[in-house]
Amino acid sequence: MTQESENIPAKTDEKFFTKPLIIIFITIFIDLVGFGVAIPVLPDYAKNEFGASPFVIGWLIASYSIMQFVSTPFLGQLSDRYGRRPVLFVSLLGTSLAALITGLSNTLWLLFFGRIFDGITGGNISTAQAYIADITTKENRAKGMGLIGAAFGLGFIFGPAIGGILSKFGTHTPFFFVSALALINAILLYFILPESRKFTENATPQNRAGRFSELFDSLKDSRFGIVTLLYFLLVVAFSIMTTVFVQYTMFRFGYNAEQNGYLFAYIGILAIILQGGVFARLVEKFGEMRLVVTGSFLLVASFFAVPFVGPETGGLTALLIGIAFFSIGNSLSSPALTSIASKEAHDEAQGKVLGILQSAASLARAIGPALSAFLLYSATAPDNISDDTLYLTFWTASAIMLVAFLMAIYFAKTERQKSLI
Repeated sequence: MTQESENIPAKTDEKFFTKPLIIIFITIFIDLVGFGVAIPVLPDYAKNEFGASPFVIGWLIASYSIMQFVSTPFLGQLSDRYGRRPVLFVSLLGTSLAALITGLSNTLWLLFFGRIFDGITGGNISTAQAYIADITTKENRAKGMGLIGAAFGLGFIFGPAIGGILSKFGTHTPFFFVSALALINAILLYFILPESRKFTENATPQNRAGRFSELFDSLKDSRFGIVTLLYFLLVVAFSIMTTVFVQYTMFRFGYNAEQNGYLFAYIGILAIILQGGVFARLVEKFGEMRLVVTGSFLLVASFFAVPFVGPETGGLTALLIGIAFFSIGNSLSSPALTSIASKEAHDEAQGKVLGILQSAASLARAIGPALSAFLLYSATAPDNISDDTLYLTFWTASAIMLVAFLMAIYFAKTERQKSLI
């Protein structure tokens, strides 16, 4: 009796921000920084060092996300069998080595190998989610999974800015920085992170559904299926934009990786202001679905209009206005969809729901750059982009967001009608 009464306060007063949770947050953050660093740097690096065409650059960017999508469930299964800690430790060492290979690449095939290897070792998202599920109570589970979403967002915001700014010291430098960062994280993890997986004699690893199975199963629930599809379309369109944007500014404005890094830093600062200080108030006043509709419309319009901008047509001022709408549109739509999905799920299903959204986003980040590779390719001038291919690529992203915008309007109307019944 005394033993039980002593345990109850410990659970009630459970500290959320523990050292293990902070290490997991840093791990996911570094994964996304590694992905984001490449956005402004890789096109410049591949084109200037190896003469890569826009088609090749698109696949180079896509290769990371494709391999991350494929490897994530595999690493998750390994963590069920052998423990979370060794999988996370090895994956971080792999990230460090892959970034080093990328930075030291002297041939195009070695650059591809570095990105593919980085994607494989960066597929530790499901392991990180499993670790959080192991160490949090049901009451804190959603908060813990939300922390992964925050690490995703921050890593994606800071990565491109870091990559662009460090590139002024050489296009290899950002990758050396990521390599050192991942190595430091691995050392911290080795000495600080305890194993969370509880092994017993009768314990057997869970059979996980495939990521495609989970995504398709989510569509059976019409409401959650629409939210998942909207999130997927949003990330596909935004990934197309991030892939083409650097090549667009190189072609139209003659910008290098450093200047593009400052532009991405500008996008990131706006996103932090909106998501950190304004978003919650907007949700209280207008609700999530109105923000999804508004954000989608801003992305439709900005993706359509920005390719018209050049030194003689609006210049840097018009470009800053256009990409501000990129940031605002995404900062309204993305967290609003995550919030809706979270509210749709029961407390005990929060982790699964957020995991499905991350699976959809991972698949979208693989499809977006691959699609850009085909759209930027010109049969008449395969080694260079043109005005026509730029328009086609941006307008494809705009068309995808138009579909999302119309779906969001339909979903908002049906939800309003249900609330009136």
